[in-house]
Amino acid sequence: MVSFYTRAPERVTIASSLSQPQTSKPDVNGLPPETLAFAERMFEAARSGRDEELLAAVDAGLPANLTNHKGNTLLMLAAYAGHEKLTRELLKRGADPNRPNDLGQSIVAGAAFKGHVDVVKALVDKNADPRVGVPTAIQTALMFNRIDILDILGATEEDRKAEVPKLPSVVPS
Repeated sequence: MVSFYTRAPERVTIASSLSQPQTSKPDVNGLPPETLAFAERMFEAARSGRDEELLAAVDAGLPANLTNHKGNTLLMLAAYAGHEKLTRELLKRGADPNRPNDLGQSIVAGAAFKGHVDVVKALVDKNADPRVGVPTAIQTALMFNRIDILDILGATEEDRKAEVPKLPSVVPS
């Protein structure tokens, strides 16, 4: 995996589209400011649902699994914000639905937390694992009584009766 990390205000990590876990974040302070600004614009496009802008960049070669300084991918940011169409399009372009962020949070758990039913369906349709991450998507749905999402995630009766861990208050950014 190739990744870069900066301590500059942009705090951008640029990671390759490989699905391997990140082990280190090399300093990218030597990258041109325009490169860092472009990466930050792409993360903001994912958060804001600017589909055309972001998908044009991915189609032109931007890694679908571009990752920021917190380990959040473009897909994580789009899914968390409830952008179902953008989520589906990033998945079509190879974004990994099972890639956790640096805190071990899964993309599908973030969507479950926010109650984005259509986004959860899109992720599950592309094999997002509801049992990975801390907490898992199933545990997250239980914590917030999202029964409709538990059904989509395939939660068993045993899952529904399990003790649920406390959720850390961290929001992807």
